[in-house]
Amino acid sequence: MSKSETGRIRIGVGGWTFEPWRGVFYPQGLTQKRELEYAASKLTAIEINGTYYGSQKPASFAKWYDETPEDFVFTLKGPRFTTNRRVLSEAGESMERFFASGVTELKHKLGPINWQFMATKTFDPADFEGFLKLLPARVDGRDIRHAVEVRHDSFKNAEFVEMARAYGVAIIFAGDSEFPSIADVTAPFVYARIMGTQEDEATGYKNTAIDHWTGIAKAWAQGETPAPLANQLLAPPAQTTPRDVFLFVISGFKPKNPAAAMALIERV
Repeated sequence: MSKSETGRIRIGVGGWTFEPWRGVFYPQGLTQKRELEYAASKLTAIEINGTYYGSQKPASFAKWYDETPEDFVFTLKGPRFTTNRRVLSEAGESMERFFASGVTELKHKLGPINWQFMATKTFDPADFEGFLKLLPARVDGRDIRHAVEVRHDSFKNAEFVEMARAYGVAIIFAGDSEFPSIADVTAPFVYARIMGTQEDEATGYKNTAIDHWTGIAKAWAQGETPAPLANQLLAPPAQTTPRDVFLFVISGFKPKNPAAAMALIERV
């Protein structure tokens, strides 16, 4: 398959401010204000976690845009005030405040929004569809992509997969984790978070594991169902078509996450 028939694979980590990365990932003596610039020179995407805990200023988004390469992408976590509620269909006002906070200052570098739900949130079809109906397709003239990170086993069913597919919302694939792993592709892109880096591995993962995740990312980008995940599908796969892939090395032994991400980037 030619490059024109393959989606773009973007790989990164969560955030860029983490003291144990200094002198390990970041060169000794690099000033903190240049850490994003440096991280963006080694990675192709970053997932911003701070937006989950509180609002950022438009100036911050504009600054992040200015400090990163032209083809870099940020994914953002939606605010916890939007997802951590009993009735999800009442999240509209919170969602509007989030999008009014300046996220579109990232311009074309704005990637998917990760709407992360607590592990105690169970799947109620009417409740969850009420949330999906609130997700805006466009904000300030820009298309907005949405992904949901569900963490309760009740979501592992075909009804949820078909619902997400109907709304074009990605189900975030949780790899190497205690959370439910749903391999079905439901959107024009794939969003994955792998969480198994280890302290005793130079790149966080064994070479076999790096190759494993590389193969899966390439298959997704080509519109295929990765062979290792084929038996995990809960509903018939969507039409085969190239898809952009967003793959983040999250959690695990966090000091090694940038090394794992860079090893993956080298292979894809």
